[in-house]
Amino acid sequence: MTTTTQRAVLIRAYGGVAAAEVAEIARPAAGPGQVLVRVRAAGVNGIDWKVREGFVREAFPLQLPAVLGIELAGAVEALGLGASRFRVGDRVMGPLGGLGAYADVVAVDEANLVRTPQGLDDVHAAGVPVAAVAAWQSLHHAGPIAAGQRILVHGAAGGLGGYAVQYAKRAGAEVFATASTAHLEYVRSLGAAHVIDYRTQHFESVAQDIDLVLDYVGGEVLDRSWQVLSKDGAIVGTSSPDILARTPPGRRGLWFMTRPDAALLERLAAEIAEGTLISKLGEVVGFGDIPAAIERNRTDPRIGKVVADFSR
Repeated sequence: MTTTTQRAVLIRAYGGVAAAEVAEIARPAAGPGQVLVRVRAAGVNGIDWKVREGFVREAFPLQLPAVLGIELAGAVEALGLGASRFRVGDRVMGPLGGLGAYADVVAVDEANLVRTPQGLDDVHAAGVPVAAVAAWQSLHHAGPIAAGQRILVHGAAGGLGGYAVQYAKRAGAEVFATASTAHLEYVRSLGAAHVIDYRTQHFESVAQDIDLVLDYVGGEVLDRSWQVLSKDGAIVGTSSPDILARTPPGRRGLWFMTRPDAALLERLAAEIAEGTLISKLGEVVGFGDIPAAIERNRTDPRIGKVVADFSR
């Protein structure tokens, strides 16, 4: 491999598991306000397969071929014009604010990145930027959280859900959470007061008068969740771009998309490095396994985040 090309995981057309492929692309240069990051690890996210399938092409219009991946950890290799926050060699982590993390070298707006805390290795760091920030933002998306509120988290064992349970518990909420049988104890350990096994229980029979539903699952789970809301309750959805069309009259449904917030990421990453916030790695895969890992994200319930280690 010459220095002008590099590995990447990309799609040339929308489709199923075979649409994501490992290919060679040109190495980028850092633009104004950007840094070039040598990627050491990247987080796998649900948006990867949604982009691959073409489900979010309205929200994310793409020029194909497009490199997938939305968050990374690595080291600064070069500075673009006017970039001054970091030095070459600094370990950094962050979201791209777009696509393209599954490549050996990536140009990233320096404003999106933070220094990786000393106590956090690159593989763990790569799974943090999107889920930790998105869980915080989605929890507060419908309005302020008050002690005593009843909050239901769907998909509580996943990357987003695990953080949301912890944040809601800290805020003094009474946390209800759905998870699969194998993950109930883990979710309980994060602070959920009522853990519901979605394989054997109907969450509607346990959770009632809920002030806020965080729906990280979508599909029929969203449609079944309206009935558990309190009179002024809201559902914040990250998995159903059509949530507004599916919101019954008199109900409040909000579509959520995360946005980079470096100050918030810096604070949360420090807490993870200190051990005061639990960040769970469910699986670590090699670069060549990213396409299969994207598909497993679509089909398999899992604990925590899946991260690709580029040295594998």
